[in-house]
Amino acid sequence: MNGQNSHQSPQDNDGIMPDAVVRRIRFSIIWIIPVISVLIAGFLVWRSFANNGPEITVMFDTADGLTSGQTQVKNKAVVLGTVQGISLTDDLRHVLVRIRMNAGTSNMLTDKARFWVVRPRINGASVTGLETLMSGAYIAFDPGLEGQDVGNARRMTSFQGLEAPPGVRSDQPGRTYTLIAPSIGSIGQGAPVFFRDVDVGEVLGYTMPPGGRGPILIQLFVREPYDHYLYTDTRFWNVSGVQVGFGAGGLKVQLQSLQALFSGGVAFGLPHDENHGQKDEAPADTVFKLYDSKADADSAGYHERVPLATYVTSSVKGLAPGSQVAMFGIQIGNVTSVKLDLDEKAGHPRVRIGMEIQPERVLAAEDIHHGALTDMFKTLVANGLRASTDSVSLLTGESMISLNFVKNPSPATTSMEGPSLVIPSQPGGMDGIMESLSTVASRLSAMPFEQIGVNANNLLAHADQTLNSPDVKQSLTSLKESMKNLQAMSAQMRSGMGPLLQRLPEMTNQLDQTLQNANRLLASYGGNSDFHRSLQKMVLQLGQAARSLRFLSDFLTNHPTALISGR
Repeated sequence: MNGQNSHQSPQDNDGIMPDAVVRRIRFSIIWIIPVISVLIAGFLVWRSFANNGPEITVMFDTADGLTSGQTQVKNKAVVLGTVQGISLTDDLRHVLVRIRMNAGTSNMLTDKARFWVVRPRINGASVTGLETLMSGAYIAFDPGLEGQDVGNARRMTSFQGLEAPPGVRSDQPGRTYTLIAPSIGSIGQGAPVFFRDVDVGEVLGYTMPPGGRGPILIQLFVREPYDHYLYTDTRFWNVSGVQVGFGAGGLKVQLQSLQALFSGGVAFGLPHDENHGQKDEAPADTVFKLYDSKADADSAGYHERVPLATYVTSSVKGLAPGSQVAMFGIQIGNVTSVKLDLDEKAGHPRVRIGMEIQPERVLAAEDIHHGALTDMFKTLVANGLRASTDSVSLLTGESMISLNFVKNPSPATTSMEGPSLVIPSQPGGMDGIMESLSTVASRLSAMPFEQIGVNANNLLAHADQTLNSPDVKQSLTSLKESMKNLQAMSAQMRSGMGPLLQRLPEMTNQLDQTLQNANRLLASYGGNSDFHRSLQKMVLQLGQAARSLRFLSDFLTNHPTALISGR
């Protein structure tokens, strides 16, 4: 029955539907495409989360040049993050820049990190950021000055951005120092620091004192290895602008560099002595004084000082603290003060000039004895040393103090005013010339020119009367007669001496004949007898007499008036 029912065809069972046959579903290759897409999307999502670092916010004053989704954060041209959004703060005074940093930057985001926007900047010190003209602005990131210890720093996610690039980067070795100055002049942020005309650092900024009173603090950075040239006694000076002056060689123009001309600058040098190896290097954050010029910095290196003072009653125009004190044209010190003195004891106004003599300018250190320097100047004053104002340049009007020795000086004494030795003075420069001219004019005005003229007129009148007097006329007539008589007497003497002069040649010839006869007689009579010797003497005397007669004859022939007027 069952077997038959099982073999019944579907037509035999009306109204009964047969069971459906279920087939196994087979895998289709087209399904690989969506599977792979899902896997790639998952990988990208995972990679996005894996590469993303922390999200931080940086506050700036302005968002100029920043664009969401495009502006990048870079360090040494390496992209470290991207700006995700920009919004204003609640007070509308600043902007908040939301940045998604890359993975691996978490350990750099500490309280030492700094952010600033790199855009084209032109100031007196330099021109930076020109590369952003084509690529657009970006946010620069510096992990901090102590990059090697950044792991021990405090982690942060909110930062205050810098409006200007910092002067010191974490990857730039060197040291920072501080200068104190009454004013900064033209020194600004980014101004160069020079050592022997080499740019070795830059000015980081300055800090005003509380309340605006007191010295200004100037921070600067010196790169390695130049920071090892700084010692505890190193001196800095201002090299801003152009220095123009007149010296022995004429007009002098000194310019440190074009950068220092626009932005200012400072310079430092080695100390005067050569014992640098025995000196201590200046550690970081050492405070130095900033001098106005190199001359002031050099003067500060002289330790021995002899305070002097003098009083003058002439003009001191062009003389100021810092002016030179020279002896024989060589600078030996500087003026420290110029003050008007209205002391009633002096009896009249005068100017007190304070000076500091620096013997190390001209003497070796071993030859300087502080106690004997004051006594030395006392001795110099006793020998005629005087102080006077002198002009350095007629064009600039600058003046200085000259210590000169005066010839035949009047007696002078020295005195002490506290530690200062007061030495005498005398007018100098144009004032001295004018005073000399005034003295000459006073003496000329004191001469009785009118009386001298009256006496000269009287003398001429009396001389005229004397010459026209009868006595003078009679004297001249007598003198004329005397001259006539003298001429007549001379003529008579010439006529009387004529025969004598005519006979002189005859007498000379006779004497020569006698001398010849004596010589023949002497030759014929030989022998060494008294008669021979006497005869020889007589011949010699006759020769001398003949020679004298010839000389007399020649002289009288050429000078017949010698018998009257003498030879």
